[in-house]
Amino acid sequence: MDDWKKDRIGSAVRGNNPTVLAKMKSGFAVIGDPQFLTGYCILLGYPKVNSLNDLKVANREDFLIDMSLIGDAITAVCNPLRVNYDILGNTDAFLHAHIFPRYEWEDEERIKYPVWLYPKENWSIGKYQFSDEKHGELKIQLIMKLQELMKKNYK
Repeated sequence: MDDWKKDRIGSAVRGNNPTVLAKMKSGFAVIGDPQFLTGYCILLGYPKVNSLNDLKVANREDFLIDMSLIGDAITAVCNPLRVNYDILGNTDAFLHAHIFPRYEWEDEERIKYPVWLYPKENWSIGKYQFSDEKHGELKIQLIMKLQELMKKNYK
């Protein structure tokens, strides 16, 4: 059932990744599996490369602009306090960016630090996992806002 998770980029290309929000210039915007920070998204770079530095400068620009457009969509739809951007590649060794909304309601000991310091179970616990039943409306709103932003900002 979750075979698409074994190859998230390939499944996005094939059209069977249910988390895809939009095909962008530099890859695919997807809603994150855990939604304990509502609106968490990822930009999956496509074509697949190891890191931002493997791209030509113009393609780097596309990736970073796409990442910021996802942040704009999250801001418009979810109204967070701010948005954090994170490009790591330590676990999944291909270019991707995490776009995390941060909220006023987060505990003080959490909001000052990277989201990776949240309890490990937040990333896998069932109640936070993306599903169309729980997050379908959020997904639709993010898709609509991304389409609007791409139309306005892509030349």
